[in-house]
Amino acid sequence: MEKAILINVARTKLEKDEAEESMQELGGLAAAAGAEVTRKVFQVRPRANPRYFVGEGKAAEIAQLRGELGADLIIFDHNLTAGQQRNLENRVHAKVIDRTQLILDIFAQRARTNEGKLQVELAQLNYRLPRLKGKGLGLTQQGAGIGTRGPGEKKLEEDRRRITDRITKIKRDIAGLQKRRSSQRESRRKSPVPTVSLVGYTSAGKSTLFNLLAEEHRYTSPNLFSTLDPLLRRVSYPDGLYFFLTDTVGFIRKLPVELVTSFRATLEELREADVICHVIDTSTAASQRHLEAVESILADIGVGDIPVLKIYNKIDLLAAPEREIFLKKNGGPDSLSVAVSAKTGEGIGDLLRKLRDILFRDYKLFYLQIPRDSPDITQALPRRSLILKKRENERFLEFKVMADPAVIVNFLPYLEQGGEPW
Repeated sequence: MEKAILINVARTKLEKDEAEESMQELGGLAAAAGAEVTRKVFQVRPRANPRYFVGEGKAAEIAQLRGELGADLIIFDHNLTAGQQRNLENRVHAKVIDRTQLILDIFAQRARTNEGKLQVELAQLNYRLPRLKGKGLGLTQQGAGIGTRGPGEKKLEEDRRRITDRITKIKRDIAGLQKRRSSQRESRRKSPVPTVSLVGYTSAGKSTLFNLLAEEHRYTSPNLFSTLDPLLRRVSYPDGLYFFLTDTVGFIRKLPVELVTSFRATLEELREADVICHVIDTSTAASQRHLEAVESILADIGVGDIPVLKIYNKIDLLAAPEREIFLKKNGGPDSLSVAVSAKTGEGIGDLLRKLRDILFRDYKLFYLQIPRDSPDITQALPRRSLILKKRENERFLEFKVMADPAVIVNFLPYLEQGGEPW
């Protein structure tokens, strides 16, 4: 395990006020990447030093600390230029990486699907390409730990032209995968089954909630970015009504532009959702800032016309009085918010009721009786309605369905007038 020293430079009053919180998050990222944090170093200065980002004296202090602590890695809570990175490594005699490199490293470790790996590699190469001219330790030591691994690492010693060619090929491969996914989206769009997408700040508890709703056993972890590759599953109500649920990558403040660009197509799938569930960790003091960070990314993607249901998660970690306030404030039937605990199940019933009211507000219950010799009608029914139950006899196929009345008009001759519940 690499030993790391974390560096934060506050250049404004706001950055100074948020420095401890930001460093705590950086420590979580470092741990997720596999590093042991040995020290946190803070500095306040109005402008970044063009040579070291930190001041000359602070650079000397970091070099001394590195020797005393035996640190292998210096992680900056900022983005560094290639020159600053190179100068720092020469000064402190250790590998230096910035926040973007750290996040890219975590993504490289966690991506599982072919498309996810390609997107991470594309982000890594787009980040590293401008830095090839001034290679530092983090760009020349292949497989040398945090900040140096990932599918694109073997390309770092190649010239700019070959890396550019690689980027072009990756974009072409991703475009092919996205075309196939677009076709799948088109099929879902024609389906009467609605889709709900979970979004939220990393570690807000999306995967735990996903597992609970979909009765899944997907990997969950307190580490940041434990989920990268999106997953779609069916969530059913006791009466047979159902919807599709998708989990997405967690958001984070200062999300690297390279990742936003590479994962934009994946994130834009949110536009196809009927409801977006924004999961918020109520147990952290930074919940409001996390909420605003996610809302900023959603606004950038352009999903303003899709209903957003705010899910205030982890209420089991709140003190009793505070939990009661959350439950009362977010429990109203007309409120687009709900307080839950994905861990204990508290509030999940309210969440499912709210989703049902939003997703199926225009749906009605119908009973149909279709003659066995009408296969075209029978085959068309699943494309126009949600089939809750089916039974058959010698002459008919009988269906209990939920559908928009405007759609069921096409099946008027087969409606059972005053159909009995079954």
